[in-house]
Amino acid sequence: MSTMITDRTYRIDRENTQAMIIDVQERLTPHIYDHENILKKITTLIKGLQALDVPIMLNEQYKKGLGETLPEIYELLEGDNAKGFEKVTFSACDNDDSWNHLAQQNRSIVLLFGVETHVCVLQTALDLLDNGMQPVIIGDAVGSRFPYDKKQAIRRIRRAGGVITTVETILFELCRSSKDPAFKTISNLIK
Repeated sequence: MSTMITDRTYRIDRENTQAMIIDVQERLTPHIYDHENILKKITTLIKGLQALDVPIMLNEQYKKGLGETLPEIYELLEGDNAKGFEKVTFSACDNDDSWNHLAQQNRSIVLLFGVETHVCVLQTALDLLDNGMQPVIIGDAVGSRFPYDKKQAIRRIRRAGGVITTVETILFELCRSSKDPAFKTISNLIK
């Protein structure tokens, strides 16, 4: 069997990965289908990403109308990760401050999670692809008001070239080994 070398990699490595929380806000999240389970997944993901030192950016859609990020999410964030970027565009990439922060991280893989899958998550993912970046949608940590909208958005993102995964899968992939110092924390988080 011969080895073929390509310049495309399918592994998601933590040194090239950053994360983006999208619009997990007070007046929107309670209307999301299965929001309680999605919130549990989001909190697990944030704690795991912090154990792995993956930068996280917070985006908030029109706070005057949709409110602040939920306190149980915001209280987990610290330092640079707690700096929120307010937007009125659906795609976080259409907001200059968000885009500049994202680009300055110099990491081409972007984990996306939050709400709504078929609006802000979808449009952000498509813009990341258009800009040569790799969106990775955390499927069990995104939601929409209606399950069918989420399903169709996930399908469209996958067809466009986005990667779909889960909280547990991405945390262990970023960890890579049970010898990693973050392994025990991640193992305890997903129990």
